Amino acid sequence: MSRFRLYPTPTQHAALLEQCGHARYVWNLALEQWSMWTRDRAPTPGFTEQCRQLTEARAASDWLRVGSQTVQQQALRDFAQAVRNFYTGTHRRPTWRKAGVHEGFRIVGAQASRIVKLNRRWAKVLVPKVGWVRLRLSRAVPNSKSYRVTCDRGGRWHLAFAAVPPPIPAPGTGEVVGVDRGITVSAALSTGELLACPGLSETEHARLKRLQRQLARSRRCSNRHERVQAAIARLHARVADRRKHWVEETSTDLARRFDVIRVEDLRIPQMTRRPKPKLDPERPGNYRPNRRRAKAGLNRGILAHGWGLLVQRLEDKAPGRVERVKPAYTSQTCAVCQHCAPENRKSQAVFRCVACGHQANADVNAAINIAAGQAVSARRETPPGVSPKREPQLTTSA
Repeated sequence: MSRFRLYPTPTQHAALLEQCGHARYVWNLALEQWSMWTRDRAPTPGFTEQCRQLTEARAASDWLRVGSQTVQQQALRDFAQAVRNFYTGTHRRPTWRKAGVHEGFRIVGAQASRIVKLNRRWAKVLVPKVGWVRLRLSRAVPNSKSYRVTCDRGGRWHLAFAAVPPPIPAPGTGEVVGVDRGITVSAALSTGELLACPGLSETEHARLKRLQRQLARSRRCSNRHERVQAAIARLHARVADRRKHWVEETSTDLARRFDVIRVEDLRIPQMTRRPKPKLDPERPGNYRPNRRRAKAGLNRGILAHGWGLLVQRLEDKAPGRVERVKPAYTSQTCAVCQHCAPENRKSQAVFRCVACGHQANADVNAAINIAAGQAVSARRETPPGVSPKREPQLTTSA
């Protein structure tokens, strides 16, 4: 999507939050209706029936009536689409929307095209029941029939148009690249390039720790507690923006330079799942150590480097040119002689083959194996074509 930054006034900020509250309230009501269905009951109301019920609710409630009917109806339409996606198996079950987390609404129809350009850098958009809100022109405004207004946890407002950009054409050189994703090195290419996803600086890390200490000492629901929470949210939003920016630049660069992009087929949700508790058989009711804190640090490292987002954006920008390779033993296999052994990986960054002596960066060596798309057997060795112990056999004539 094409997303732009909104700069509402304090009065418009309050009006936008009220519109988000209306959309969230209608969504949760529709979810409650859908969740109450059982096998012995009639089907729950659909989108058309819920629109009739919304009209009756607006007539009975002054709080709903002051809001935009378009915003509330689109919340029902979005919920109906979420239910269809759940039944088709493409998405998860719809969940409850919470204040401060799910802040947004959608505008469709002729109202979505009411945008006036003020100058080279600024424009204004007419949001129903809110008025003209300024937006920053960071790119050309696409032709779209709908847009969505959202507010992140840092208190920043954005406007996103539902316009899918065209895919990036292949260069036609026939080059293939392998991408190995890691924690110390975010992405290592088979060409030898090592890419790092930016995060917080040392000064920002120190400030984050200081704010977290202040948050722990403050009283819940106090003004200081909310102020410190907002400051922490702004820091996390800054990191998320840097990560997304790095992913967009990296994915665009790879899609323009290479015809085929091969990545590891990693199951990131399973890799970042928390460990299960281990019961202690010697002490009933107690648990054994399961390295939960160490696993939590590993999960944060995986999520902070945008593994899944990078592959997703590559598939969006280069459809049909991204191939997933089995990740088994790619980091233990020599890219020269194909010898696979755990002893080849000396450390996180050093790879030295015990068979041929090939030495290289471990992440780059794994990326070369990924680019080749070579599968390794579960016995950690490359199956030879003919056994070396077999004696030569004479060819027999017919």
